[in-house]
Amino acid sequence: MFKILLQGFVDTSLPKEVTEVSFWNLLTKGGWIMIPLAILSVVAVGLFIERYLAIKGAQKMSVDFMDKVKENVLSGNVAVAKEICQAESSPIARMIEKGVSRIGHPLKDIEVAIENAGKIEINRLENNLSTLATISGAAPMIGFLGTVLGMIQSFMVMAQQKSVDIGTMAGGIYEAMVTTAGGLIVGLIAYMAYNYLSSLLQKIIYNMEFTSVDFIDLLQEPSK
Repeated sequence: MFKILLQGFVDTSLPKEVTEVSFWNLLTKGGWIMIPLAILSVVAVGLFIERYLAIKGAQKMSVDFMDKVKENVLSGNVAVAKEICQAESSPIARMIEKGVSRIGHPLKDIEVAIENAGKIEINRLENNLSTLATISGAAPMIGFLGTVLGMIQSFMVMAQQKSVDIGTMAGGIYEAMVTTAGGLIVGLIAYMAYNYLSSLLQKIIYNMEFTSVDFIDLLQEPSK
């Protein structure tokens, strides 16, 4: 991958042995700062997979779920409606179950119960998303820190030498820049993963809000 990226920036007229840089060689040139970046990358990928499966699982629900709930609530079969909710494992079903269990109480109490249940479900779905967002911002900063430390070390070595070798200077600078590249790559991956998961979560939140309003309207129908 790095070979392909570097070919666009390195003078291809140079000898092949000069322009070709292996991926693993670049990683080792980054020094110890690449270790926390590697850890953050593994954590980011793990969080993405875990949250993706959790959010996708939360979207699974029977197509006729609300139709069955409406039918039983209107016919007075509250216990059956509650069993239908318990048979589902989605946040929407658990939220509606809380409302069904409050039938008979004032409408305001039912609305509050549904709202509180919805907040709890959303909080569960948002679990670890903040960590993913933190990685997207922290990884580039850690990479930049590694570059600054590498530049300081390179200039200290040059300051101690009576003569400056341009090859040594350029080598120290490009090695220092490796950590910035690594940090940006990890940060970019985490940022895209966070935004993708957030978009999936927003769809679930919208469906939860729509379903809760639909359920409250259902409870008001007999009084019309």
